[in-house]
Amino acid sequence: MLVLIVLAAGMSERFGRNKLLERVDNKTIIRKVVEESIKSKADKVVVVTGFEAEKIANEIKDLPVIIVYNENYKEGMSSSVKVGVKKARELGATAFMILPADNFLITSKTINKVIDKYLETKGPIVVPKFKGKRGHPILFDDKLYDDIMLIGEETQGLKYVVKKYYNKIVDVEVRSPEIYIDIDTPEDLENLRKLGFIK
Repeated sequence: MLVLIVLAAGMSERFGRNKLLERVDNKTIIRKVVEESIKSKADKVVVVTGFEAEKIANEIKDLPVIIVYNENYKEGMSSSVKVGVKKARELGATAFMILPADNFLITSKTINKVIDKYLETKGPIVVPKFKGKRGHPILFDDKLYDDIMLIGEETQGLKYVVKKYYNKIVDVEVRSPEIYIDIDTPEDLENLRKLGFIK
């Protein structure tokens, strides 16, 4: 079973307010990302909340997802990854995909490409790539569970696992830069509007 973990616990410090509650194309960013996740071939979707957890949960309460709260969200993204992966394993996952919720242009089609590549190769790590640059979501086989549970901000989070198994990474080519477009500031959002990525 394959579980997609959406990381939605961050404090959006550089944005000045919770960026996941910003509206894009008449939907909040968190809802947009979760809806695409649900449309994908992932068997289950887990959403990890933290900062303003109730507001985030409220935005997706009608969607078929499992919401887990990371009480240590202030420690950084690594803590949310571990909470999500632990939950995924409890659900019986044989592989987990990690998707930060601010990768809000991601589509179910791209998620499915990563899943299909994993099913075809059974590689320990499968990563989407566009024009030589890797992005999200990253898929990890359950065999790497113990490695993932050792990550921390001091080891640059999942980069520690990616570096350790660098020679075994399976890349999957995609046709869009959506895999690495995220937002940190209101200006980032405005730039994407100017470029025509969003309305």
